[in-house]
Amino acid sequence: MGASMQYPWGMQTIVLLSGGLDSATVLAMCLAQGRQCHALSFRYGQRHMVELEAAAAIAKRLGATSHRICAIDVQCLAGSALTGRGNVPKGRSEVDIGQGIPSTYVPARNTLFVAHALGLAESMGAEEIALGINALDYSGYPDCRPEWLSAMQEVARLGTKVGVSGQPVKLVAPLVAMGKADIIRVGTSLGVDFGLTLSCYDPSEAGAACGACDACILRRHGFAQAGQSDPTKYRDVG
Repeated sequence: MGASMQYPWGMQTIVLLSGGLDSATVLAMCLAQGRQCHALSFRYGQRHMVELEAAAAIAKRLGATSHRICAIDVQCLAGSALTGRGNVPKGRSEVDIGQGIPSTYVPARNTLFVAHALGLAESMGAEEIALGINALDYSGYPDCRPEWLSAMQEVARLGTKVGVSGQPVKLVAPLVAMGKADIIRVGTSLGVDFGLTLSCYDPSEAGAACGACDACILRRHGFAQAGQSDPTKYRDVG
């Protein structure tokens, strides 16, 4: 599902918006295709709650039709370094980042997010759900793979009223096969202010990125490879 896909003008789309650069780029892509975008973010006990402030700022700046924040019981997504269990890994190489499933994996997070998005989409008559998942991110997350996306599309087809009637909500992931540098280039071309986005797994309360977690390392390398200046405010590195 590449960045050049064409979509019907005016289509209603739920965009899962985390506050990071990937989902911000997806929102910009959907808006550029003329879709009516409803941004959806989640409060699930994440240690980096400042990401929700970033998501709100991005939704407003890019011009989303609406932005909702859905709360999920924190116990449903416990057991991750991102929800307070253990420390966030720091200083790993890209080779290390690509080995196995990291402690920052949140159990079934994207599956729960899509389930909520499907309910919202069906209740409001939205035709699509757009996700910022990326299989080439070297992060090892099982719920960012094309296989998972295909399985969730089957859930949408078999487990909803609109699905069994022959018009299932479509799940799209335009970044799934793109590298971080290419995502940054696309977002820049669409006017995304990456200074508003937050990728860090362990930011300060003020939103300064740690500069050493897996997400910060991939983000920094992505900007370098794209030949662009990284607007991120880092607390430990420049």
